Amino acid sequence: MTNISRPASSTVTVRWRRVGSLLAAILVAAAIAGVWLKPAPPLRLAANLWIISDTVVPSDVVVVLGGDLEVRPFVAAELYRKGLVYKVLVSQVPGTRSSRIGGVPGHSELHRTLLLNLGVPDSAIGTFGEANRNTSDEAVALRDWANRHGVSRIMIPTEIFAARRVRWIFDREFAGTSVRLAVPSFEPPQYTQEEWWKSEGGVIAFQNEVMKYIYYRMKY
Repeated sequence: MTNISRPASSTVTVRWRRVGSLLAAILVAAAIAGVWLKPAPPLRLAANLWIISDTVVPSDVVVVLGGDLEVRPFVAAELYRKGLVYKVLVSQVPGTRSSRIGGVPGHSELHRTLLLNLGVPDSAIGTFGEANRNTSDEAVALRDWANRHGVSRIMIPTEIFAARRVRWIFDREFAGTSVRLAVPSFEPPQYTQEEWWKSEGGVIAFQNEVMKYIYYRMKY
């Protein structure tokens, strides 16, 4: 069987795009490093450059990724109540040691409970994946779910600083499919886009997401 290689010019272009993305992330990380000097305009600019958000549009399903309990299930429930989606999908993540022995509910179960309490009926809640360890696992599992169920549009709401990484990894896994993705981002209750550096949670979230983005681009 003949191996078809990518043209050299295409390979160089892809490499330069990756380098550009990494440099952008490094520059944002450098801006974050100056947080203790509290230069408000540069830090606000850093957030504005980093944060991305797709438009909320009617979709077949909305996805609740593993992680933040304060944003994702609340946004998903609101979208369902407004009639913008007909189904809410919860990521099945591995149980913790305490949840495995029945001490506390698992993370996925907490998401389901929140959705029920927020008015989403049990019949409208589904799951995807089996033991999604990270966002990459979730992207692969969601692609497989979408292929089996024939959906055409999926919304994946997340926090403002996570949206860039989330959209990149999902776009990567869904490349070549007909499914259209939207990753709208929302402010968590702990901090805002305009003054994120005034909250410890905001500082931690921003620096963590920059580093995770760099890690994902290098690994995947």
